[in-house]
Amino acid sequence: MIDFRRLPDLWRRSDVTVRDLPLALLLAVTSLLPASHGYGTQLGDLPARPFDATAVLVIALECLPLVVRRRWPAVCIALVSLGFALDQLRAYHTAAGTALPIALISTGVHLERHRRVTMVLLSLAYVPLAVALDRTGSAEGPVGYVTFYLALVLAWSAGAWLRSGRAAEAEGRRRVAEATRAAERTRIARELHDVVTHHVTAMVVQAEAARYLTAAPDRLDAALSAVTDTGRRAISDLRHLLDLLNPGHDSDVGMPSAGELHTLVEQTRRAGQPVEFAEEGRPAESAGSAEFVAYRVVQESLTNALKHAHGSRTDVRVRYGEKEILVVVSTDGSGSRAGSPGGSGRGLAGLRERVDALGGEFSADRRTGGGFVVRARIPARNPS
Repeated sequence: MIDFRRLPDLWRRSDVTVRDLPLALLLAVTSLLPASHGYGTQLGDLPARPFDATAVLVIALECLPLVVRRRWPAVCIALVSLGFALDQLRAYHTAAGTALPIALISTGVHLERHRRVTMVLLSLAYVPLAVALDRTGSAEGPVGYVTFYLALVLAWSAGAWLRSGRAAEAEGRRRVAEATRAAERTRIARELHDVVTHHVTAMVVQAEAARYLTAAPDRLDAALSAVTDTGRRAISDLRHLLDLLNPGHDSDVGMPSAGELHTLVEQTRRAGQPVEFAEEGRPAESAGSAEFVAYRVVQESLTNALKHAHGSRTDVRVRYGEKEILVVVSTDGSGSRAGSPGGSGRGLAGLRERVDALGGEFSADRRTGGGFVVRARIPARNPS
């Protein structure tokens, strides 16, 4: 049985010549009906001639090329123009003359190359047609010929206007697509930076510390176990991130929240960083992405503490309010940077972008006595 619900989709997917065929056939059939004789375009205002076999050929020449009006617009307008000229010179005055403005509009829309040359040639071809009609005994006069020519120019201009509108729309879609891809690449880069940098920094610091524990097997074993656990955590987070890149993923898969801060702080402590952690309040149900951003602020700040102030006391304060989350992370600068990888500053720039996107405030400053302090005020609801 035929599934009629699929017919519109099959029609849209069919070739343009197939979709243009009904218009061409409808116009041809209408032009052949006796009731339409003498009611077509009358450029020269000559006495109508009865239909004959040549009239059928003229109608076919005017109407059938509309099948290729989008695929080969130059061929279409050339054949339709020829058929129209024969129609007027032989004074059939068929309804098929309507094909000329249709072909002009289609040419204005779909012709890709030699547009100006085509316009000039069509304009030059119109002159001998007007002269031939005048010599045949037409009473149209110059004003009538000029008026009809301007109507043809208007049809072409309408097609050109549609073409420019479509081009502008396509350019707009292209720019939106490029901006979307750029934003997505930026988001992925931030996620990779946050996940990889934090875990790798912790592993480097832990491995460096293990070099000095060969005389204490128990402590060495604990240090290597910490490196292993950090590596496993990194692999798990990377898998979650790859899940996010899957087109069919759930948008919440693997997204850390502020509720996991205890695990993050404990991991940093195992890397040898003394961390004091305090929380006030509980995250609001409507916190949404604010909770995720708060987690990233703490994560990046602890990563920088491991890099630039390893061993110094680090203070983490997180306060949850109904309308915002406040995060303050500071170090006293008493530690050492030995054995830690350098930074590019990309992490702090990414944090500032995240916080700004939610309408919050972010700052990262050096303290007078050494160390640094990071402050972030993150609205619990996206700004309207």
